[in-house]
Amino acid sequence: MRMNSYLATTAAILACMLVNVSVASADALVDEAKAKVAAASKKVDKWDGPTSGPKAAAGKTIVYVAGDMRNGGILGVSDGIKEAAGVIGWNYRAIDGQGSVSGQAAALAQAVALKPDAIVVGGSDAVQQKAALTAAANQGIIIAGWHAGPVPGPMDDEHLFVNVTTNAMDVAEVAAMKAIADSDGKAGVVIFADSAYAIAIAKGRAMEAVIKKCGGCKVLEFEDTPLADTSTRMPQLTTTLLQKFGAKWTYSLAINDLYFDFMGPSLTSAGLKGDGAPFNISGGDGSESAYQRIRSGQFQTATVPEPLNMQGWQVVDELNRAFSKQAWSGYIPGIHLVTKDNIAFDGGDKNVFDPGNGYRDEYRKIWGK
Repeated sequence: MRMNSYLATTAAILACMLVNVSVASADALVDEAKAKVAAASKKVDKWDGPTSGPKAAAGKTIVYVAGDMRNGGILGVSDGIKEAAGVIGWNYRAIDGQGSVSGQAAALAQAVALKPDAIVVGGSDAVQQKAALTAAANQGIIIAGWHAGPVPGPMDDEHLFVNVTTNAMDVAEVAAMKAIADSDGKAGVVIFADSAYAIAIAKGRAMEAVIKKCGGCKVLEFEDTPLADTSTRMPQLTTTLLQKFGAKWTYSLAINDLYFDFMGPSLTSAGLKGDGAPFNISGGDGSESAYQRIRSGQFQTATVPEPLNMQGWQVVDELNRAFSKQAWSGYIPGIHLVTKDNIAFDGGDKNVFDPGNGYRDEYRKIWGK
């Protein structure tokens, strides 16, 4: 009996130890999440990009092939490239791929026919468009991308001198950590992604992996739904998810703000308040409508925006390096989280993330402009 009593006591102690370890581990993850959220929320006011490079090449013509100009990120980069091209003294033209693989292929073919010095692939998947990109490369056209693949830097197999983007995995982590931090490790999450784009599905799966590390959190659903069809799909999909999960659905994570553009009416019809659950968090790109929702507290809590205008300037700088037969700059912009608490920072009054780090002056100095 004494032995049985001893074993029972030992088992109870071990059980308590395991519970304490589990609680400590959960608390550590929540603490880590809160620290990463705080770091990503700081004001961006120091330049950490290149400070040297070739002077401006003269008389170049570049064509921006937009995956879909309805996408605020793609449009924002277009504006930045146009602005920077004007400063460096290049000719600029944009062609809209209108959100479909076939439309993007047609737009690329049109761009190649114009025989520019460079083509920029904005928001189209470079792997899907490899045939058109090969045709461009065979004519000696330099190609750069923005969100044309899941990682920053050169994409040699697809003939891209550089793909300009933040680190998609870091973006995904911060977005997911925001849900863990705000829920104290108890988030019930629906994730929205689009497998038509390598960068999009990579971000979505990375968000999923982070949430699954959180023992008290649950991935309720991983929704693979096309960005191009959000206006028609999201209202009914939102209603369906509410019917399926009810109050268990406390957080949404999306790879783009566009998913949240069309959720509000369905959430309102269900009697939900704009500043309540499900709390919507986007891992890019920081659209004007997202800023408006965050500022007003209406059906979006946060976004991890790309510095779109600044990335447009970076694209021009990278192309200038390519024209001078230099390597890409190696610059990968850091991660920034926008919430109602810090939305006035970094260009938030203009409903866009435009860092106050002096990037325009820095690139002008490099180019001699």
